[in-house]
Amino acid sequence: MQVHKTELEGVLFFEPTPFSDARGWFSRTFDAAVAESAGIDPAAFVQDSQSRSHRGVVRGLHLRTGRGEAKLVRCSYGRIYDVVVDLRPASPTFGRWLAFTLADDVQRSVYIPAGCGHGWQALTEPADMHYRIDRAHDPTEDLTVHYRDPQLAISWPLPVTTISERDDTAPRLADVRSQLGG
Repeated sequence: MQVHKTELEGVLFFEPTPFSDARGWFSRTFDAAVAESAGIDPAAFVQDSQSRSHRGVVRGLHLRTGRGEAKLVRCSYGRIYDVVVDLRPASPTFGRWLAFTLADDVQRSVYIPAGCGHGWQALTEPADMHYRIDRAHDPTEDLTVHYRDPQLAISWPLPVTTISERDDTAPRLADVRSQLGG
């Protein structure tokens, strides 16, 4: 498994080496030693979650206030367009975003550090997303930034078919900036 740094500090891209033969394929999706060598405490993950979405669904942009929340995400079935937004006010890349296509046939993962927003769009019918999270969920710390915020100008690859009311009515980044840490 290889770990790649990205242009956003702390956002890492994990690329496994799947083994294929006549039966199909096998891939390691998490390796504690590799995570540790990349500066991630593998014991910090306290929760695994999974979601299933229909093609065109957008989820996000979500983040946690307070101490934040780090996530390791991958698409376990189908394909998704995964977006990470640097929402750490002291960061030199504040407001910039990166996108990754994550798919079940390669099992790549993205590590999203605390203070970064996260959202994604399902590119297939269906698409399953797997999350490893380093803090128990506390809904009082949930923060959402509108997925179509013109300041961010995220290019979603498909027309949005469905979005939650919470995500659709989320405020713009300029309206929540005072709620962001540091």
